[in-house]
Amino acid sequence: MKQPFPFSAIVGQDEMKLAILIAAVDPGVGGVLVFGDRGTGKSTAVRALAALLPKMRAVVGCPYNRDPALEPAGAPKPKTHLVPVPVVDLPLGATEDRVVGALDLERALSQGEKAFEPGLLARANRGFLYIDEVNLLEDHLVDLLIDVAASGENVVEREGLSVRHPARFVLVGSGNPEEGELRPQLLDRFGLSVEVKTPLDVPTRIEIVRRRDAFERDPEAFTAKWHAEDERIRKRIVAARGRIAEVAVPDAALERAAHLCLKLGTDGLRGELTLMRAARALAALDGDHAVGDAHLRRVAAPALRHRLRRNVLDDAGTTVRVERAIDEVFAA
Repeated sequence: MKQPFPFSAIVGQDEMKLAILIAAVDPGVGGVLVFGDRGTGKSTAVRALAALLPKMRAVVGCPYNRDPALEPAGAPKPKTHLVPVPVVDLPLGATEDRVVGALDLERALSQGEKAFEPGLLARANRGFLYIDEVNLLEDHLVDLLIDVAASGENVVEREGLSVRHPARFVLVGSGNPEEGELRPQLLDRFGLSVEVKTPLDVPTRIEIVRRRDAFERDPEAFTAKWHAEDERIRKRIVAARGRIAEVAVPDAALERAAHLCLKLGTDGLRGELTLMRAARALAALDGDHAVGDAHLRRVAAPALRHRLRRNVLDDAGTTVRVERAIDEVFAA
C-alpha cells in the first residue's frame, strides 16, 4: 500500500485539517465537504488522517469490520483483531451494485448458492467514504447515499437476496464549485463545509513544494521525520475521544448557537446541532471541560456556511456573512 503523506507535515489549510480532526473525534458531527482549487491537498489530508488514527478492533472475517462491542448480550464472544481505519474511494463512474453490493455471481454459478458480495459501503463501515468531485455524482447514487447516511444501514433486496448490514462512515466529499453545485439534500447531510484555496504567498508555496518533493524522493525518511508530531496528534485524538462525554455544553453556549442560526436564517435545527457537536469535539481536542465562545467562533463558519439561503440583497460570500453574524452575536 502506498505510504500516506504525514498529516502533521501538511502546510496550511488549517480549517480543513481542523474539520476532519473534529469528525474523527465525533463522527456524529457528520461528514466533511471540502470545496476549492485542485491540487490543494484535499485527498492527501483525508488519507493522512486515516493513517494517523489508532487501529480499530473488529470481528475476524467480517466484511463490514463489525464492532465486537456491539455484539448482542449473551452471544458467543467472537474472535477479534486490530485493523486500520478504512478509507474507501467512491469513483464517479461506480455502478449501484459496486456501491451497495450484489449477488456473488461466481459463487452462484460454481456452487449454485445465492451469496452476497459486499460493496463499497460495507468496506467503508466505521471508516471514511471519500468522494472526489462529489458535485458531479449521479443522482441515483446521491439518493442512495442520503438514505444510508440517515439510517447508518445499507439494505439490499434484489435477485432473491435480502441483506442488511451496518454502514456508518464519515462521508468526505471534495470538489471544485466552478464545476457545478451539490444537490441541497446531500449538501445538508455534510456536517461541516470547508473552503480551501491555493496559497498566494511565496514562502508557503515554496515550503509545500519542498516537503512534497522530499516525501516523493524518500517517503520512509520523510515520514520518520514527522513521526513524533503525528504521534502527538494521535494521542490528542484518543484523549479527546475519551473525554468528550464529559465536556459540558452550558445553556449560554446553546443560546449563542441559537442566536447565530436565527441571525443567519438557517433552515431547521441541524445547524445548531452541528455547531454544538463540533464545538464540543473541539473543546475535547483542546482539553477544555466546557464549550465556550472561543470554540463556537472557530467552528461556526464550517458548521453553517453551507446552510445559508441565497440572499439577493446581499452578494457577500457565505463565509463573510457568517463572520459578520458572529461579530454581531458575540458582541452582544
